[in-house]
Amino acid sequence: MKQLVLFLFCILLAFPLAGQSALTLNDCRRLALENNRSLQTGKEKEIIASEMRKAAFTQFLPRFSFNGTYLHNQKNISLLGEDALLPIGTKMADGSFGFRQDQINNKWAQVAPGVYAPLDSDGKPFDPKVNPEKIQWKDYALLPKEAMEMESRNIFAGIAGFVQPVYLGGKIRELYKIAKSSERLAGIQSEKAEEDLLQETDEAYWRVVSLYSKSSLASEYLRLIESVVNNVSIMAEEGVATKGDILKVNVKLNEAKMMQARAENGLALSKMALLQICGLDPTGDYIFPDRPERLAGAPDVAGTTEQFIENRAEIKALGEAEKIAKSNIKIMESRFLPNVILNGNYIISNPNFNNGVSYTFGGMYSFGVGINIPLFHFGEKIHTLKAAQSQHKIIQLQREEAKEKIGLQINQAKFRMAESVKRLAIAESSVDKAGENLRFAREAFEAGVAGSTDLLEAHNGWLLAKSEEIDAQIDIMMCRSYLKEALGISQKNQN
Repeated sequence: MKQLVLFLFCILLAFPLAGQSALTLNDCRRLALENNRSLQTGKEKEIIASEMRKAAFTQFLPRFSFNGTYLHNQKNISLLGEDALLPIGTKMADGSFGFRQDQINNKWAQVAPGVYAPLDSDGKPFDPKVNPEKIQWKDYALLPKEAMEMESRNIFAGIAGFVQPVYLGGKIRELYKIAKSSERLAGIQSEKAEEDLLQETDEAYWRVVSLYSKSSLASEYLRLIESVVNNVSIMAEEGVATKGDILKVNVKLNEAKMMQARAENGLALSKMALLQICGLDPTGDYIFPDRPERLAGAPDVAGTTEQFIENRAEIKALGEAEKIAKSNIKIMESRFLPNVILNGNYIISNPNFNNGVSYTFGGMYSFGVGINIPLFHFGEKIHTLKAAQSQHKIIQLQREEAKEKIGLQINQAKFRMAESVKRLAIAESSVDKAGENLRFAREAFEAGVAGSTDLLEAHNGWLLAKSEEIDAQIDIMMCRSYLKEALGISQKNQN
């Protein structure tokens, strides 16, 4: 029979929890990382940066391409407008082109003893070496117009080739370095977004835990006040307590009810905020079993302040930005240097001119080297170089300033951590003393030595001490998280 009663009692205890799911701090962290859209966007940016880095590497390699064309013309190409007549001469003994007397129609005249010269159409002697156009040829060769006409109504052409950068002043190398730094920068930004999200999740989770504890405390305080109201009512019936005592405890009872309502509303809103961060239904019914560690202190870390500063995401990001600025300076400097490229092509065409004019496909290879040397640019490249140098200086100054601020943040986090540890120790001591004071006040009230005012003040002191203890416990957990963030320690590490 006793076993049956115990079994039924366990079922009744478990029944109100039906439909509730437990979410630990690690569960909330995992869900937040999985469901946060900003993080998903950051991951896509990492992919973009990675692909751009791979694309930058291909600039070291040759570029291959093929171009083809077909052209239809209305008419053929003709080198002559009409048939041409070419005079027929003779190859002389010295190999030059000349003529014999029987090949021309010009008459000859003696211009000096034993010296004859041809006469032009006006009957005047001339020198055929000076005025060859006045020679009247006897025989001509016919060059028909059609012989100098080429079929060009349908032209096919194609070229396949490559271009290989040989030296571009270091541009490609620096562009690849920029792409690599951009990829690392995207990763750092993504990690920083994860750390910020985990920090936000921790704050929301411990806020829920804090309000849950305060809600339980408000319920406990309400039960204490109700017991006081009941005792005062009994004492009033016996004539020991006055109507004023009843009014005092009833006022405290209403305050306790209002306190409990505010705690429950705050808990509900905080739960909704936490579930929204986790990507869950804000109206879902969940319980949060984690509680602050009673003896939690500063995280056990080793290293110097300088090492922690260099480990911060902000400093890493500015370091990559500085590398990008340096590469940009070198790119600006490379604009003063010559550029050398190697190219090769295979050209094919129809008609082709490789052996006369042939109306078939024919082609040939060609290779070459190209060089470009900048000479004068009116100072434009100098100005852009100086601008890049100034940009690099700005990033250096920003990095030094960030180091100073982070060093101050680390010291502040350490001081706050130490303060929170002391605060928790004082709060725990205050709870012990307030509990003892409440016990004495209750005994004195029940013995009729103390009035309801003293008892209510003891209850109020106990409530404040317990509330301060809860705040101190939550504060020490958050200070651990803040200190890890300041030291650049991943929030994924719970130790």
